[in-house]
Amino acid sequence: MKKCIVFAMAILVSVPMMAQIQSPQPSPASKLMQKVGLTDVTVEYSRPSMRGRTIMGNLVPFDKLWRTGANQNTMITFSTDAMVGDKTLKAGTYAVFTKPSASSWEVYFYTDTNNWGTPQEWSDDKVAASYTAEVMTMEMPVETFTITLDDLHNNGATLGMLWENTYVGVPFTVPAKEMTMKSIESVMKGPSANDYFAAASFYFQEGEDLGQAKKWIDKAVSMNSNAFWMMRVQSLIYAKMGDKKGAIEAAKRSLAAAKAANNADYVKMNEDSLKEWGAM
Repeated sequence: MKKCIVFAMAILVSVPMMAQIQSPQPSPASKLMQKVGLTDVTVEYSRPSMRGRTIMGNLVPFDKLWRTGANQNTMITFSTDAMVGDKTLKAGTYAVFTKPSASSWEVYFYTDTNNWGTPQEWSDDKVAASYTAEVMTMEMPVETFTITLDDLHNNGATLGMLWENTYVGVPFTVPAKEMTMKSIESVMKGPSANDYFAAASFYFQEGEDLGQAKKWIDKAVSMNSNAFWMMRVQSLIYAKMGDKKGAIEAAKRSLAAAKAANNADYVKMNEDSLKEWGAM
Protein backbone atom coordinates (compact mmCIF):
# COMPACT_ATOMS: atom_id res chain seq x y z
CA MET A 1 0.00 0.00 0.00
CA LYS A 2 2.82 2.41 0.92
CA LYS A 3 4.58 1.63 -2.39
CA CYS A 4 1.39 2.53 -4.29
CA ILE A 5 1.13 5.86 -2.48
CA VAL A 6 4.79 6.69 -3.14
CA PHE A 7 4.42 5.73 -6.82
CA ALA A 8 1.30 7.89 -7.16
CA MET A 9 3.08 10.86 -5.54
CA ALA A 10 6.03 10.42 -7.90
CA ILE A 11 3.66 10.59 -10.88
CA LEU A 12 2.05 13.76 -9.53
CA VAL A 13 5.41 15.44 -8.94
CA SER A 14 6.69 14.56 -12.40
CA VAL A 15 3.71 16.03 -14.27
CA PRO A 16 4.68 19.55 -15.40
CA MET A 17 2.35 22.51 -14.84
CA MET A 18 0.43 23.48 -17.96
CA ALA A 19 1.87 26.70 -19.40
CA GLN A 20 -0.50 29.52 -20.22
CA ILE A 21 -0.66 30.39 -23.90
CA GLN A 22 0.56 33.89 -24.67
CA SER A 23 -0.77 35.61 -27.77
CA PRO A 24 -1.08 39.19 -29.01
CA GLN A 25 -4.05 41.16 -27.70
CA PRO A 26 -6.52 42.56 -30.24
CA SER A 27 -6.41 45.95 -28.48
CA PRO A 28 -2.95 46.22 -26.90
CA ALA A 29 -2.37 48.50 -23.93
CA SER A 30 -0.41 51.71 -24.36
CA LYS A 31 1.09 54.25 -21.98
CA LEU A 32 1.97 57.79 -23.04
CA MET A 33 4.08 60.01 -20.77
CA GLN A 34 4.82 63.65 -21.47
CA LYS A 35 6.19 66.60 -19.53
CA VAL A 36 4.01 69.63 -20.24
CA GLY A 37 5.58 72.74 -18.75
CA LEU A 38 6.28 71.53 -15.21
CA THR A 39 3.43 68.99 -15.18
CA ASP A 40 3.77 65.24 -15.77
CA VAL A 41 0.90 64.04 -17.95
CA THR A 42 0.29 60.30 -18.39
CA VAL A 43 -2.29 58.65 -20.64
CA GLU A 44 -3.07 54.93 -20.32
CA TYR A 45 -5.41 53.29 -22.82
CA SER A 46 -6.02 50.29 -25.08
CA ARG A 47 -5.75 50.60 -28.86
CA PRO A 48 -8.31 48.83 -31.10
CA SER A 49 -7.69 48.68 -34.89
CA MET A 50 -10.02 49.09 -37.88
CA ARG A 51 -9.42 45.64 -39.46
CA GLY A 52 -11.57 46.53 -42.47
CA ARG A 53 -14.44 47.83 -40.38
CA THR A 54 -16.21 51.18 -40.67
CA ILE A 55 -15.51 53.00 -37.40
CA MET A 56 -17.26 56.34 -36.99
CA GLY A 57 -21.01 56.05 -36.98
CA ASN A 58 -20.81 52.25 -37.01
CA LEU A 59 -18.38 50.49 -34.66
CA VAL A 60 -18.33 53.75 -32.67
CA PRO A 61 -21.97 54.91 -32.85
CA PHE A 62 -22.77 58.58 -33.09
CA ASP A 63 -24.41 60.38 -30.18
CA LYS A 64 -23.71 57.56 -27.72
CA LEU A 65 -21.19 57.47 -24.88
CA TRP A 66 -17.95 55.71 -25.87
CA ARG A 67 -15.22 54.36 -23.62
CA THR A 68 -12.66 56.05 -25.94
CA GLY A 69 -10.57 53.02 -26.69
CA ALA A 70 -11.03 49.44 -25.50
CA ASN A 71 -10.97 47.32 -22.36
CA GLN A 72 -10.41 49.25 -19.13
CA ASN A 73 -11.14 52.97 -18.92
CA THR A 74 -8.87 55.29 -20.84
CA MET A 75 -7.21 57.35 -18.11
CA ILE A 76 -5.26 60.59 -17.98
CA THR A 77 -3.21 61.66 -14.98
CA PHE A 78 -1.97 65.18 -14.16
CA SER A 79 0.73 65.70 -11.54
CA THR A 80 -0.53 69.27 -10.95
CA ASP A 81 -3.82 71.03 -11.45
CA ALA A 82 -4.78 71.62 -15.08
CA MET A 83 -7.46 73.60 -16.89
CA VAL A 84 -9.84 72.35 -19.58
CA GLY A 85 -11.99 75.20 -20.84
CA ASP A 86 -12.98 77.14 -17.73
CA LYS A 87 -12.87 74.09 -15.45
CA THR A 88 -10.01 73.12 -13.13
CA LEU A 89 -8.93 69.51 -13.05
CA LYS A 90 -7.30 68.89 -9.70
CA ALA A 91 -4.07 66.92 -9.76
CA GLY A 92 -5.02 63.26 -10.11
CA THR A 93 -6.40 60.66 -12.50
CA TYR A 94 -9.52 60.90 -14.67
CA ALA A 95 -11.32 58.54 -17.03
CA VAL A 96 -11.79 59.96 -20.51
CA PHE A 97 -15.19 59.33 -22.09
CA THR A 98 -16.47 60.75 -25.35
CA LYS A 99 -19.74 61.15 -27.22
CA PRO A 100 -18.79 61.37 -30.90
CA SER A 101 -20.96 62.85 -33.64
CA ALA A 102 -20.25 63.57 -37.29
CA SER A 103 -19.19 67.19 -36.63
CA SER A 104 -17.95 67.25 -33.01
CA TRP A 105 -17.14 65.14 -29.96
CA GLU A 106 -18.15 65.79 -26.40
CA VAL A 107 -15.12 64.87 -24.28
CA TYR A 108 -15.63 64.18 -20.56
CA PHE A 109 -13.06 63.97 -17.76
CA TYR A 110 -14.71 61.65 -15.23
CA THR A 111 -13.58 61.29 -11.62
CA ASP A 112 -14.64 57.61 -11.32
CA THR A 113 -11.99 55.49 -13.05
CA ASN A 114 -13.20 52.10 -11.78
CA ASN A 115 -15.31 51.14 -14.76
CA TRP A 116 -14.76 48.54 -17.46
CA GLY A 117 -16.17 50.38 -20.42
CA THR A 118 -18.74 53.08 -19.77
CA PRO A 119 -20.33 53.50 -16.31
CA GLN A 120 -23.51 51.52 -15.70
CA GLU A 121 -24.98 54.65 -14.16
CA TRP A 122 -23.67 57.96 -15.46
CA SER A 123 -23.36 60.77 -12.90
CA ASP A 124 -22.99 64.37 -13.99
CA ASP A 125 -21.54 65.09 -10.54
CA LYS A 126 -18.50 63.01 -11.51
CA VAL A 127 -17.75 65.10 -14.60
CA ALA A 128 -14.85 67.30 -13.52
CA ALA A 129 -14.64 69.00 -16.93
CA SER A 130 -15.98 68.63 -20.45
CA TYR A 131 -15.06 70.03 -23.83
CA THR A 132 -16.70 70.15 -27.26
CA ALA A 133 -14.02 69.25 -29.82
CA GLU A 134 -14.55 69.96 -33.50
CA VAL A 135 -14.04 67.02 -35.86
CA MET A 136 -11.25 67.44 -38.38
CA THR A 137 -11.21 65.06 -41.37
CA MET A 138 -7.85 63.52 -42.30
CA GLU A 139 -6.94 62.48 -45.82
CA MET A 140 -4.92 59.45 -44.73
CA PRO A 141 -6.75 56.95 -42.50
CA VAL A 142 -5.31 55.91 -39.13
CA GLU A 143 -5.63 52.14 -38.73
CA THR A 144 -5.21 51.98 -34.95
CA PHE A 145 -6.90 54.25 -32.41
CA THR A 146 -4.27 56.74 -31.24
CA ILE A 147 -4.07 59.33 -28.47
CA THR A 148 -1.43 62.05 -28.67
CA LEU A 149 -0.15 64.99 -26.66
CA ASP A 150 0.62 67.65 -29.25
CA ASP A 151 1.08 71.41 -29.69
CA LEU A 152 3.32 71.50 -26.64
CA HIS A 153 4.12 74.88 -25.12
CA ASN A 154 5.22 76.04 -21.68
CA ASN A 155 1.70 76.42 -20.36
CA GLY A 156 -0.22 73.59 -21.99
CA ALA A 157 -0.78 71.15 -24.84
CA THR A 158 -3.52 69.44 -26.85
CA LEU A 159 -4.91 66.00 -26.07
CA GLY A 160 -5.47 64.52 -29.54
CA MET A 161 -7.56 61.48 -30.55
CA LEU A 162 -7.25 59.94 -34.01
CA TRP A 163 -8.97 57.02 -35.71
CA GLU A 164 -10.06 56.22 -39.22
CA ASN A 165 -10.28 59.68 -40.88
CA THR A 166 -11.21 61.58 -37.74
CA TYR A 167 -9.12 63.83 -35.49
CA VAL A 168 -10.31 65.77 -32.46
CA GLY A 169 -8.20 67.83 -30.08
CA VAL A 170 -8.78 69.02 -26.54
CA PRO A 171 -6.50 71.90 -25.48
CA PHE A 172 -5.57 72.16 -21.81
CA THR A 173 -3.37 74.45 -19.76
CA VAL A 174 -1.07 73.85 -16.81
CA PRO A 175 0.23 76.32 -14.18
CA ALA A 176 3.84 76.37 -15.37
CA LYS A 177 4.08 80.15 -15.28
CA GLU A 178 2.72 80.40 -11.73
CA MET A 179 4.97 77.55 -10.53
CA THR A 180 8.03 79.11 -12.15
CA MET A 181 7.29 82.53 -10.64
CA LYS A 182 7.00 80.99 -7.18
CA SER A 183 10.26 79.13 -7.71
CA ILE A 184 12.02 82.32 -8.82
CA GLU A 185 10.69 84.25 -5.84
CA SER A 186 11.76 81.51 -3.43
CA VAL A 187 15.28 81.18 -4.84
CA MET A 188 15.86 84.91 -5.20
CA LYS A 189 14.95 85.46 -1.56
CA GLY A 190 18.02 83.40 -0.70
CA PRO A 191 18.52 80.13 1.15
CA SER A 192 15.86 79.06 3.63
CA ALA A 193 16.48 78.07 7.24
CA ASN A 194 16.38 74.43 6.16
CA ASP A 195 19.01 75.09 3.49
CA TYR A 196 21.37 76.66 6.05
CA PHE A 197 20.64 73.84 8.49
CA ALA A 198 21.32 71.12 5.90
CA ALA A 199 24.62 72.73 4.89
CA ALA A 200 25.76 73.17 8.50
CA SER A 201 24.79 69.59 9.40
CA PHE A 202 26.74 68.21 6.45
CA TYR A 203 29.87 70.20 7.34
CA PHE A 204 29.60 69.07 10.97
CA GLN A 205 29.09 65.39 10.10
CA GLU A 206 31.88 65.35 7.51
CA GLY A 207 34.40 67.27 9.63
CA GLU A 208 34.58 70.19 7.22
CA ASP A 209 35.14 73.87 8.07
CA LEU A 210 33.45 74.29 11.46
CA GLY A 211 33.72 78.07 11.27
CA GLN A 212 31.56 78.01 8.16
CA ALA A 213 29.23 75.45 9.74
CA LYS A 214 28.79 77.80 12.72
CA LYS A 215 27.84 80.73 10.45
CA TRP A 216 25.26 78.61 8.68
CA ILE A 217 23.72 77.08 11.81
CA ASP A 218 23.53 80.49 13.50
CA LYS A 219 21.71 81.82 10.43
CA ALA A 220 19.31 78.85 10.43
CA VAL A 221 18.46 79.29 14.12
CA SER A 222 17.95 83.04 13.70
CA MET A 223 15.37 82.30 10.99
CA ASN A 224 13.52 79.65 13.04
CA SER A 225 13.70 80.33 16.75
CA ASN A 226 11.53 77.33 17.70
CA ALA A 227 13.52 74.71 15.77
CA PHE A 228 14.86 72.62 18.65
CA TRP A 229 16.52 70.20 16.20
CA MET A 230 18.51 73.08 14.71
CA MET A 231 19.56 74.36 18.13
CA ARG A 232 20.63 70.82 19.01
CA VAL A 233 23.07 70.75 16.08
CA GLN A 234 24.14 74.29 16.98
CA SER A 235 25.11 73.11 20.47
CA LEU A 236 27.13 70.20 19.06
CA ILE A 237 29.00 72.46 16.61
CA TYR A 238 29.83 74.90 19.42
CA ALA A 239 31.03 72.04 21.62
CA LYS A 240 33.25 70.63 18.88
CA MET A 241 34.77 74.09 18.39
CA GLY A 242 35.60 74.27 22.10
CA ASP A 243 32.98 76.88 22.96
CA LYS A 244 31.52 75.12 25.99
CA LYS A 245 29.56 78.14 27.19
CA GLY A 246 27.93 78.62 23.80
CA ALA A 247 27.18 74.90 23.57
CA ILE A 248 25.42 74.92 26.95
CA GLU A 249 23.35 77.98 26.08
CA ALA A 250 22.28 76.45 22.76
CA ALA A 251 21.45 73.11 24.43
CA LYS A 252 19.31 74.86 27.04
CA ARG A 253 17.37 76.69 24.33
CA SER A 254 16.93 73.42 22.44
CA LEU A 255 15.80 71.68 25.63
CA ALA A 256 13.17 74.32 26.38
CA ALA A 257 11.83 74.23 22.81
CA ALA A 258 11.78 70.42 22.79
CA LYS A 259 9.81 70.38 26.05
CA ALA A 260 7.32 72.86 24.58
CA ALA A 261 6.93 70.58 21.56
CA ASN A 262 6.64 67.44 23.74
CA ASN A 263 9.54 65.83 21.91
CA ALA A 264 10.95 63.36 24.42
CA ASP A 265 13.87 62.28 22.21
CA TYR A 266 15.36 65.76 21.97
CA VAL A 267 14.65 66.43 25.65
CA LYS A 268 16.76 63.39 26.57
CA MET A 269 19.56 64.18 24.10
CA ASN A 270 19.89 67.74 25.40
CA GLU A 271 19.74 66.66 29.04
CA ASP A 272 22.45 64.06 28.40
CA SER A 273 24.69 66.68 26.76
CA LEU A 274 24.10 69.21 29.54
CA LYS A 275 25.06 66.58 32.12
CA GLU A 276 28.16 65.73 30.12
CA TRP A 277 29.14 69.42 29.98
CA GLY A 278 28.51 69.86 33.75
CA ALA A 279 25.47 72.11 33.37
CA MET A 280 22.98 69.78 35.12
